[in-house]
Amino acid sequence: MGQIAGRFGRVEPRRTATAYIRGLLADIDRKNCWNLAENAAANGPQTLQRLLRTARWDADAVRDDVRSFVVDRLGPEGVLIVDETGFIKKGTRSAGVQRQYSGTAGRIENCQIGVFLAYATARGRALLDRRLYLPEHTWLADPDRCHAAGVPDEIAFATKPALATQMVLAALDAGVQASWVSGDEVYGQDPLLRAALETRRMGYVLAIAGNRRVDLEGEQVSAAQVATRVADRHWHRYSAGAGAKGPRFYLWAWARIDAGQPGWRWLLIRRHPVTGELAFYRCYAPAPRPLMSLVRVAGVRWAVEESFQAAKGQVGLDHYQVRGWTPWHRHITLAMLALALLVAIAVAQPPDTDTDRIPLTLPEIRRLLGGLVLTRHRSIMHVLRWSDWRRRHQATARRCHYQRRSEP
Repeated sequence: MGQIAGRFGRVEPRRTATAYIRGLLADIDRKNCWNLAENAAANGPQTLQRLLRTARWDADAVRDDVRSFVVDRLGPEGVLIVDETGFIKKGTRSAGVQRQYSGTAGRIENCQIGVFLAYATARGRALLDRRLYLPEHTWLADPDRCHAAGVPDEIAFATKPALATQMVLAALDAGVQASWVSGDEVYGQDPLLRAALETRRMGYVLAIAGNRRVDLEGEQVSAAQVATRVADRHWHRYSAGAGAKGPRFYLWAWARIDAGQPGWRWLLIRRHPVTGELAFYRCYAPAPRPLMSLVRVAGVRWAVEESFQAAKGQVGLDHYQVRGWTPWHRHITLAMLALALLVAIAVAQPPDTDTDRIPLTLPEIRRLLGGLVLTRHRSIMHVLRWSDWRRRHQATARRCHYQRRSEP
């Protein structure tokens, strides 16, 4: 908490933020303000709700501190990874919510979409930045709806690749010494993102669909057509990194594309050794690179998925119950800080040569923190008082719902 203490002008919100972080790291099933307040031995959730809604502190400044903390612990020359994740919601008042496709659910759901920037090195991975995606027609075209959700007037529509571009450039301007940028097909198909990275001479390995066309020796052909021209001797077997069941081996091939433009560009092709399933990547580097470098970056892209899984499963990234623009960014930022702490502890482990056990994982670190540091011994009266508070609040909510539904 000393990393962000200077971002709070008063001691009260600083202490509340500390209690909030402790709650996110504690062994609680659902990490909303009710349960976090009970864990902090507070009389009610109002103080924690005020921290997210009306207290005076800058979530973007705390985000900058989180970014510096992560890069300092993980080291330079990492890979910046852009991706989005969905937050399933009910109702229509939460900022940015609408029926849209969520990769998290694998279907169209009523949800919010957050675009995130992750940072990965050989030591570990964590989240650096976040943006809430606001749909143009259902939200930004309705000023009253935006005002009710607390969306600032200066917020304009930006596509997901545009939000990713903002985060990557902000990280580079802040001094993050990254070597590559990676992302899935949503970002690989955007020419503006690729152009912004090439202007900064930033290498990238971005996934694209098989029907995307590339310039191969002056001929416009689809990526899938390029794959059909690869001879058997030109496929190389490399690992894309360690997975849950061991090294992830694939067959890889590449071809030089866009030869007339500055820098070096390739089409990287990945083939599954059993099913033959293909995946394609547009690659750029300001200087020649070996095939293995591109394979390594393509394999690192999955680190952002692991960060989402850890953030949602361990520190309650998606457990919030807020609707407004500012509360969303504040909760997400504090959850990113809690995740960064777990990652920093994992990175600080001494080398373990014992093959009978694996190194400490993020879930195990959080479990140890909860059992050794964060456990609070509550009195019987405290437990009963919170049970009474929850049931009274739920009765009030039920009465209000029934009254609203009965109105003509």
